[in-house]
Amino acid sequence: MSNTAKIRRQGGATVFSIPPALLKMLGADVGTELALVVDNGALIATPLKTKKRYTLAELLEGADEMVALNKQAAAWEAGDPVGNEVL
Repeated sequence: MSNTAKIRRQGGATVFSIPPALLKMLGADVGTELALVVDNGALIATPLKTKKRYTLAELLEGADEMVALNKQAAAWEAGDPVGNEVL
């Protein structure tokens, strides 16, 4: 698919419009960040993958299991040697 766009000045910035069909092909929308690279005189725009934003509940998921594992490990350290362990 071939399209043309004219570079123009808008305020203090230099801009050009991306047709909706090309945005759809890129899987991009208004607000999508693009990585811009010039390769052999061609401008290549690649949408950046957004980082997932985790909720507090998602971040703490599994924390109770870690507390139990830490208590179990502490019990091993507090116990008396059984064989020829070196502490």
